[in-house]
Amino acid sequence: MDIDKQQYNDMSAHPPLSPRPRPIPIDPESLELRSTGRRPHTRHSFTSDSDYQLPAPNLLSQSDSINSARSRPSVAGPTRLSTVSRPSLPMNMLPSAPASPPTPAPSPTPFSRQPSWKDAAEDEDGFTRLARAHFGHQTDAQRQRFLAELLNMCDNSQLSFVAHFVAPRLKKDPFEHLPDELCLRVLMFIDEPRSLARASQVSQRWHKLVNDDMLWKEMCKKYAYRRRASGEPDTSPRANQSHPYSFTSRNKRPLEGAPLGPSSSAPNLALSLSEPPSPVQKNKKRMQSQSHYMHFRHKYLIEAAWRKGGHCKPHFITPDQGVVTSLHLTDRYIVVAMDNAKIHVFNTVGEHQKTLKGHVMGVWAMVPWDDILVSGGCDRDVRVWNMATGRSVHVLRGHTSTVRCLKMSDSKTAISGSRDTTLRIWDLESGLCKNVLVGHQASVRCLAIYGDTVVSGSYDTTARIWSISEGKCLKTLSGHFSQIYAIAFDGTRIATGSLDTSVRIWDPNTGLCIAVLQGHTSLVGQLQMRGNTLVTGGSDGSVRVWSLVTNQAKHRLAAHDNSVTSLQFDDNRIVSGGSDGRVKIWDVHTGQPIRELCQPAEAVWRVAFEEEKAVIMASRNNRTVMEASHMCNVVLQAMLTCF
Repeated sequence: MDIDKQQYNDMSAHPPLSPRPRPIPIDPESLELRSTGRRPHTRHSFTSDSDYQLPAPNLLSQSDSINSARSRPSVAGPTRLSTVSRPSLPMNMLPSAPASPPTPAPSPTPFSRQPSWKDAAEDEDGFTRLARAHFGHQTDAQRQRFLAELLNMCDNSQLSFVAHFVAPRLKKDPFEHLPDELCLRVLMFIDEPRSLARASQVSQRWHKLVNDDMLWKEMCKKYAYRRRASGEPDTSPRANQSHPYSFTSRNKRPLEGAPLGPSSSAPNLALSLSEPPSPVQKNKKRMQSQSHYMHFRHKYLIEAAWRKGGHCKPHFITPDQGVVTSLHLTDRYIVVAMDNAKIHVFNTVGEHQKTLKGHVMGVWAMVPWDDILVSGGCDRDVRVWNMATGRSVHVLRGHTSTVRCLKMSDSKTAISGSRDTTLRIWDLESGLCKNVLVGHQASVRCLAIYGDTVVSGSYDTTARIWSISEGKCLKTLSGHFSQIYAIAFDGTRIATGSLDTSVRIWDPNTGLCIAVLQGHTSLVGQLQMRGNTLVTGGSDGSVRVWSLVTNQAKHRLAAHDNSVTSLQFDDNRIVSGGSDGRVKIWDVHTGQPIRELCQPAEAVWRVAFEEEKAVIMASRNNRTVMEASHMCNVVLQAMLTCF
């Protein structure tokens, strides 16, 4: 349609339109249009009292075409007209309607959805061009009145379209105007990495900011995903602790897990300079050169795999039933000792490498250090092995009864405890006994080492503190009423677990008992101490987490239906195995269960884990099985060659 010059001048000279909302006039032709979809021959004006008419296509049919392009089905049908006098009641406010759940905020979208012109009429383009020219010549006040009249004629669906069309245009991206430093400061207040991942998809500017390495360095600090540069010493408070589960110290001492004592994993990162680095060490060097983002991603995905994921691969050890007496993980080997006098050596992925044969009776204690393995058992001998070649280096004789526990203070010195009530200090290079420590009146059941000091627990209800270099007893710790089965020592505190159901904390300098922790109802055979946290497991099936600051129980876990046979924890989780055949993971901070690590078995002998893998020794179908669970999902395997 065309607009003549006279009509345009009349429209410009007309007095201003009132922006007050007024009821929309209902025209029979409008009803006919909505019901039949046919275009009427008459024209509609903006207001009923106007003395001019603006030739234009029917506004109702135009809005109908827009609405049909957005969401309405193509079948024409009657549509309810919106009136000002009867506002519609929202559906969620009806008496019979249930309460609506909270709707999450939509993700930011840079562009609004444009209306479709596929089904536009032939004259719409010309009218739109003329209306745009008319709108361009108006003042700001005239434009507002013009828009107000248009909006007063819109129904709810059309107003909703206008709102969605206008809202993105009113938004401003603050990161487009703020300097990088302020933008990064804002992003550092986000604690959830998934929120940062979503934010990186908003725009190229956001993607560049989120990928800044300083931002992920702060995230590593928040999540305690600390890494050290090559050659940097560990200055953490636990750097010099000699407990069997420390994975941060480079000169760590691998400790043995006795059958009723704590299962232990003792990775040793100090390798001989004459030997090529292992694939695991190559992976660690590669991790040191990665950005903080890659480091955080690696750690975060491993934590996610511990909660949900991981790949478990079973390996049959023996064709018949055999009791696993000791289990150790190192950076090169998985070492398993059996009561059938055999020691099995596997690589880090669980592939069998060799079987060490030499003992004539069950092996009840062992400790690895690099390629060296020291073992002892019921044949009263202490044997030194080279795990790389599988050969026996030395046979150390001197004990007159079963060797029950073993520890190493360095690569050349081993300490053994026996049922003959003595401790012996061995020189592994010469194969000679350096000292015999005499003082206990019954079997020596457990050992713990820190620096030049070794602490022994005995069935005579006492614990003794010995100097390794001097070969003499420094203190005797008396207080338990029954046999001592487990012991832990971190240099400042000694913890002992006994058959009298109590756990005692001792001062190694004075030999006095600091606290008595009570709560277990049976033998306390599992102990691990890490910083100010002590975790104990008993034959009553319970696991307890203690604070060594307050000497009070933080969490009481009903872990198993039978004895706790294996226990280990780190900064994030507790892994416990029991005689009920289950292996469970718990949150060390909240005490809440996370999941079961494997399918229930007949019995679980030992459990040991590192950051990226866990090894379970269990009995299934009367066969001894080793199950290696690798916490490397598909994403991690593509990112890092862990094994």
